[in-house]
Amino acid sequence: MNQNFKRCLDDKKIVSVSYAKNLVGKEMDAALEDLDNATFGFKHQRYKWCIIQSYYCMFHAARALIYSCGYREKSHHCLSVALKALFVETGKMERSLADIFDSAMSLRENADYHSRFSEKRAKATITSAEKFLHKAREILG
Repeated sequence: MNQNFKRCLDDKKIVSVSYAKNLVGKEMDAALEDLDNATFGFKHQRYKWCIIQSYYCMFHAARALIYSCGYREKSHHCLSVALKALFVETGKMERSLADIFDSAMSLRENADYHSRFSEKRAKATITSAEKFLHKAREILG
C-alpha cells in the first residue's frame, strides 16, 4: 500500500464511509457548476475567482472519484494522495492529470491567500479543469 495513503488513513484524513458512493453524483454536479462559474469569471476578467472555481471543479471531481471507491477525505492534501493511490497507481488516470490537480491547488492557494493571479494562470487552470473533469467522467462512466 502507498505509504502516503496509509499515513492519511492512519491520521484519519481519509476514512472509509458506507454512504460515499451515494455522493458521487452530487460532487459531479458541484464540479460542473464550479466550471461554469470559472468560465463566467474568466469572461468577466475575474481571474482570481476563475482560478479558485477551476480548482474547486477539480476538487469536487476528485472527491467524486474517491467517493466511488468508498472513501471520504478530510484534507485537500490527502485528497491528492488518495487520487494518486487509487487512480494513478492503478493505471486508471495519467500522472499528468494528478499533477495538474496539485498545480491547481497551488494556484488556488496563491490566488486566495496571496493575491497572486493572472489572466494566463486563470486560462490555464480552466483548461486543466476541463481535462480533469473529462477524465473523471470517463472513469465514473
